[in-house]
Amino acid sequence: MHTEDPGRAIIISSGRCGSTLLSDLIVEEPETLSVQEFVMATPSWAKAGGAITGAAYWQVLSSPKPELATLFAIGLPPKEVRYPTNGRWSDRLEQLPQLLAITLPKLTDDPDALFDELATKVPDFPEQSFSAHHRMLLDLITRLTGKRRWVERSGGSSQVAPYLLRSFPDARIVYLTRNWPDTARSMSRHPSFQLIQLRLEFVSRCGVDPFQPNSDQQVPAELEHLLPGRITADLLRERGADSTRYLGLCAFMAAQAEQALVDNPPTHLLTMTYEDLVADPVPELIRLGEFLEFADPSGWAQQVAGRVSKGGAVRQTAAV
Repeated sequence: MHTEDPGRAIIISSGRCGSTLLSDLIVEEPETLSVQEFVMATPSWAKAGGAITGAAYWQVLSSPKPELATLFAIGLPPKEVRYPTNGRWSDRLEQLPQLLAITLPKLTDDPDALFDELATKVPDFPEQSFSAHHRMLLDLITRLTGKRRWVERSGGSSQVAPYLLRSFPDARIVYLTRNWPDTARSMSRHPSFQLIQLRLEFVSRCGVDPFQPNSDQQVPAELEHLLPGRITADLLRERGADSTRYLGLCAFMAAQAEQALVDNPPTHLLTMTYEDLVADPVPELIRLGEFLEFADPSGWAQQVAGRVSKGGAVRQTAAV
């Protein structure tokens, strides 16, 4: 187990722009922990920066994510969910701890065992901010798995870019973008992004977060059928039929990320586009590997580039 502090990096993107592909390619670098869909577990109240205990932090991570529970309930789980069919929660996925939906299954073939090991350690973390807990947990998993660095990537992380850049000032930041029309079309077909767009529409129209309701807030009657517990798979799919509404989501994501980069410029920043990655993967991946301080950026890029350039179907899977 490595004892020095691990390297830290975060990929910021709107989602639906090849970021999952990058995470899957980074897995092939033997000294790097490729962490997927972790930081979006941060609840909105945590961004205020107040201190919480390790036990309270673990309670959040070991609880279901309301948005994901809704998608399980209506039969539209995202394809990124990797929890094994023989896992402990496989017969009650609406109660699945958020760490076990994607993050831990992407790191190990036995996510329940890693979850149990973390359950013995994380509650003893000191009282500190939510972001300090995040850093401590990712550092811990990196050491437990014998890696030298972690690279976190969550779809839609652009919307929390201000929080990420303030909270992880020493992290290497990769900012990945894709043209808005293609991104919007891809978002419109993905249930998680359909819920993100719906959530932002609720907030903009009536100031209510449907997944964190306040008893004093009123939801307009015409929106009540879209609340968790009432929305159906058909209603969510119908909202995805109009991809133009997702252009607004793209604009919001880009504005959040780009203003955050101005307000809190990272010490180490690499910008990439999905179009450049697909057009010429080897040099783009070498740039990424060098930026992330891989031992052999060129060798890694040559090894994995075929998964980008093998053909249209592979490229489509990366972001659509």
